[in-house]
Amino acid sequence: MLRRLHSLPGLIAGLIVAFMAVSGVVLSLQPVLDHATSAQAGSMSVAALAQTVSDALPGVTRIAHAASGAITAYYDAGAGEVAASIDPATGKVLGAATPSPVFAFFTELHRSLFLDMNGRLASGLGALAIVVLAASGLFLLANRLGGWRKLFTTAKGTLSQRLHVELARLAVVGLLVSGFTGLVMSLNSFGLLPGTDAPLVAFPTSVDGGTPAPVAALTALQGLSLTELREINFPYAGDASDVFTVITASGQGYIDQATGAWLSFVPNGLGQTIYETIYMLHTGQGLWWFGALLGLASLSVPVLAATGTLIWWLRRRNQPRLVGTVAARQADTVILVGSEGNSTWGFAATLQAALTAAGHKVHAAPMNGLATSYPAARQILVLTATYGDGTAPASAKAFLSRLAQFAPLPGQRFAVLGFGDRSFAHFCRFAEDTDQALRLKGLEPLLAYDSIDRQSAQSFAQWGNGLGAALGHELALAHVPVLPATRELTLLERTDFGTEVQAPTAVLRFALPTDKASLLDRLLGRGQALRFEPGDLVGIVPPGDSVPRYYSLASSSRDDVLEICVRKVAGGVCSEFLHGLEPGQAVSAFIKRNPDFRPQSGKAPVILIGAGAGIGPLAGFVQANRRHQPYYLYFGGRDPASDFLYAPLLRAALVDHRLAGLATAFSRVVGGRYVQDRVREDAEGIRKLVANGAQIMVCGGQQMAQGVRESIEFCLAPLGESVSSLRAKGRYLEDVY
Repeated sequence: MLRRLHSLPGLIAGLIVAFMAVSGVVLSLQPVLDHATSAQAGSMSVAALAQTVSDALPGVTRIAHAASGAITAYYDAGAGEVAASIDPATGKVLGAATPSPVFAFFTELHRSLFLDMNGRLASGLGALAIVVLAASGLFLLANRLGGWRKLFTTAKGTLSQRLHVELARLAVVGLLVSGFTGLVMSLNSFGLLPGTDAPLVAFPTSVDGGTPAPVAALTALQGLSLTELREINFPYAGDASDVFTVITASGQGYIDQATGAWLSFVPNGLGQTIYETIYMLHTGQGLWWFGALLGLASLSVPVLAATGTLIWWLRRRNQPRLVGTVAARQADTVILVGSEGNSTWGFAATLQAALTAAGHKVHAAPMNGLATSYPAARQILVLTATYGDGTAPASAKAFLSRLAQFAPLPGQRFAVLGFGDRSFAHFCRFAEDTDQALRLKGLEPLLAYDSIDRQSAQSFAQWGNGLGAALGHELALAHVPVLPATRELTLLERTDFGTEVQAPTAVLRFALPTDKASLLDRLLGRGQALRFEPGDLVGIVPPGDSVPRYYSLASSSRDDVLEICVRKVAGGVCSEFLHGLEPGQAVSAFIKRNPDFRPQSGKAPVILIGAGAGIGPLAGFVQANRRHQPYYLYFGGRDPASDFLYAPLLRAALVDHRLAGLATAFSRVVGGRYVQDRVREDAEGIRKLVANGAQIMVCGGQQMAQGVRESIEFCLAPLGESVSSLRAKGRYLEDVY
């Protein structure tokens, strides 16, 4: 619902909003220019100013003091009223005051699109659209990034997605202010806001009527500072019964031209005061710097409109089309899909095609489309992602509420497969909640709950084998994800380790290509420029295989080399291919950003824990630690003589203080132990570092990561902390494979 609310106003009102934004940018320059060209008001009183002006312009009728500081006098020159600019410091006439035709044009365009009241209505609706877009976008962004505390963490996705998010974060406050204040001003123009009009002041009945005194001698004007003045209207020449009408920042009233006394004064009401503040915030009049900031925020609107439309179009274009799905009442198998960005639909399409080929009648639908019953279905398969901080993705928002009306049949079975990224604190939480809800509903598990990390096609195929066994036939799920455009990377050099301990591991360094992905390709998500940091991923597509394998990077693009650490796995298609590479040979690869696996910045310590090839990105973090933040590394291998990876780098980092501490554990030596054992031995030191704000980063295999979690839990127990609590604060990160 929130996403629909965010996209529809943008698509429908995009043109009006763009016009308002562009015209608003131009108008934001007016208070800036007025401030730059207007002299600052001196210490003279309104009485002195009015006297100086009336001496120079005998036919003066009124003096206006703009919020920008500009003073304009209007006088009768015999052929109509003429305006003159006045020096605020001295009261002297500077010359004729001529309004800018450019600002006049854009003011009318901004207010009404030159369509009178119909145009004002359109502008009001445009302001409302800006408020809706900014507010809904803010909530969507917080949800996507995992909660309000992560609102300013690095955004992921294509160039168009990242550009949309970064611009929105910079401009959202300004857009909310512009939209809300513009909406209030629009409502006021239609008379829908009571109490915003200037106070009504009855004409005085007790005018002295005597000989007018010199303006400079009027007591009330002498006590009024120029900064308070908004406008003063002079009495009609020769009419002793007329008065000075004075409007100030706080109200308005009348002054006797003979006695110089206030005859009456009515202060502004609360509504008028609030409205004037809103007017000042919207126009920047009186707050030129704030107006400039709003103008900068408005500059983002055309780009946000373009990137938002592009994101919407790409989402629509990339949604897979399922062929051969049957009606819900006829299906023996139902696939329900929870997806945020369509990638889960791709897996559902692969599953639906394989089940159909095996003779099943399959119905596929979003989880939001859950029917009240499926009379012919023997199994219900749920494939769902988790969004942001553990909530339902877009196509599953209504699932749990609809489940209350669902009536399962006796013997109807189910299986839930979650999709997510283990680097997120709430990995697959919604999928787990769905599995539990279906159990409570009375359905029988067909398979135990399972999850897929980072859209792994291999894990999906393994899950398919288990599903086929449960269904009584083979089921080959050969999922081919839509890949970014690949680039050719040429191997520069390699260093081999671990052969003697049956753990062959290679550090491979590739040259960066000189060509770069085009801006259009990056906007359309067809390729990523080779910009990366340690901890990001490189996807390598082995020859004869369309499924990429991901490896954590141990270098940054600033190093002018792409470095990975790869352990050879028997039967591993990609690892065996990489271990067979010789310098000069090339691979097809692409970059996948992984901004959620980064060391925290600042002075707090960072604890790095890895084993085997998992040390790759950790070594990259150490290499890049030029500010000498206290990093403590725990590394596990088999034998220091064979597979002490990155030993020269780590020893040098200890000397130059890029590394504050190094602890190792080797399993194939006398008294051998694993890295998780070494962590547990240092429990007291770990506790001290965590108490000082340390972040813990773990990289390596699942079994090692599980052992490290248990050891860290042991270390944290006396502090009242846990892995879960640290993970929720962004202080426990994993890159596990």
